[in-house]
Amino acid sequence: MGNIRKQTIISSILVYIGFLVGFVNTYISGRNGSLTPEQYGLTRIFSDFGQNVYSFAALGIIPVIYKFYPYYKDNLPERKIDLISWALLISFTGFILVMICGIWFEPAFIGYFSKGSNKLLTDYYYWMFPFAIGMLFFFVTESFAWALHRSVVSNFLKETLLRVLSCILIFLFYFKVISFHTFIRLYAFQFLVLFLVLIIYLYNTGHLHFTFKISLVTRKFWKKMVTMQALAFGGTCIAAIAATVDSFIIAGFQGLGSVGVFLFAQYAANLVQVPQRSIQAVSAGVLARAWKEKDYKEINRVYERSCINLLLMALFIFGNLWLNVEDGMRVLDIQAAFSEGLGVMFVLGLIRIVDAGTGLNAMVINTSTFWKFDCMSGVVLFILRLPLTYYLIKHYGIIGSAIAELISYSIYNFIRFEFLRRKFNMQPFSMKTIYALLLALAAYLACYYGFEMLSGWVRIIARGISFSLLMVAGIFYFRITPDAWQMVAVAREKFGRNKK
Repeated sequence: MGNIRKQTIISSILVYIGFLVGFVNTYISGRNGSLTPEQYGLTRIFSDFGQNVYSFAALGIIPVIYKFYPYYKDNLPERKIDLISWALLISFTGFILVMICGIWFEPAFIGYFSKGSNKLLTDYYYWMFPFAIGMLFFFVTESFAWALHRSVVSNFLKETLLRVLSCILIFLFYFKVISFHTFIRLYAFQFLVLFLVLIIYLYNTGHLHFTFKISLVTRKFWKKMVTMQALAFGGTCIAAIAATVDSFIIAGFQGLGSVGVFLFAQYAANLVQVPQRSIQAVSAGVLARAWKEKDYKEINRVYERSCINLLLMALFIFGNLWLNVEDGMRVLDIQAAFSEGLGVMFVLGLIRIVDAGTGLNAMVINTSTFWKFDCMSGVVLFILRLPLTYYLIKHYGIIGSAIAELISYSIYNFIRFEFLRRKFNMQPFSMKTIYALLLALAAYLACYYGFEMLSGWVRIIARGISFSLLMVAGIFYFRITPDAWQMVAVAREKFGRNKK
């Protein structure tokens, strides 16, 4: 767990630097005189459209890379590993097919989104495809970097550099250096820049070799790989649609302005998910190796530790966020329209806590021989999410989307939890889970009511510092996670060596 912990800490620091830049982006975008909610909402549609295109175009190849790379690594020299070459070729072929479909269905897309404030969406339809192909190539290459245990670099590119590029574009637009038309055209090529940087890094470090000569490993496992790819394709497509359908339904019913408000709330809630994204990247290769070696004890240990650690980090972040979000919006002069998303932000935060608290269940299943189950659970998620989202948005607006997501993902995570419990007797929860929840609730109530008489920045700082100190002190005092004291021991050891 030590290597995972170390890389997770480094990745999380880099990701939070990225989120700090993202906060600046969101702040400037939300200020009066900056991007309108409709223009801001268009950037969300770009992202969701790209996610769907890459999920379809990848043709299920990304889980194959996670699962089978250890076999290539153990049996071939790096220069003869043909996995990434075939993966990029397959995904490019998939993109061509999706692009043809996109051209074919353009009239239907334009017809559906041609009303009201959605004109921006129809005007920039074709600019979403460069964004999508960049996302596709980057994520395929990133999966290879994860398999190589190079997740820190790919996380830096995706979570930090991407936001730096967006920050530059937002500032150029805010200060009237470029028009919105130029902003969107440049925005469309961001992921292609990240892909090129990652390719150059892997090549210069000697880990990337392009060869289309079919290796012995490919000849041996190609049938299993194709079978996994076919099932993974269905699962990833369903998961992508389930994760992004809300923005398109919101745009259809209420326009891009409501999408912008939803995005603003979602960005804040996504802060809770940062540690989970970091540890997923770090643990992919570790879990794949443990499954290959049938090291069930290690798998269970990673699963258990991920649950309690991610739950604590999610509670810590969300507690700080929800204590101060209203005051923060007032003192930062955020457009009043975005305050409509506060209820959405709360519900989305609860979803992130539920997801974090169930740990790496998806990654544990995906890297095992039972990866087909992830596809089946994805079907359940899709069946729940699509009708719930449509019905609740139609009747309750954007808060309906958040409620639909909470219901769907709670059931989805429960199904995966039950599968691991019954199949492998892996049950990661204990009384420490209850202690974590009670600690966060007590700290929140103490800080919320204890500083009511203050206002503005003074109240924000007082609440933030007090909540953080109470959470950290409680974690150490009640020994809620063994990693807390282990980190202290490692720090003392290093300090002692340096002192000598």
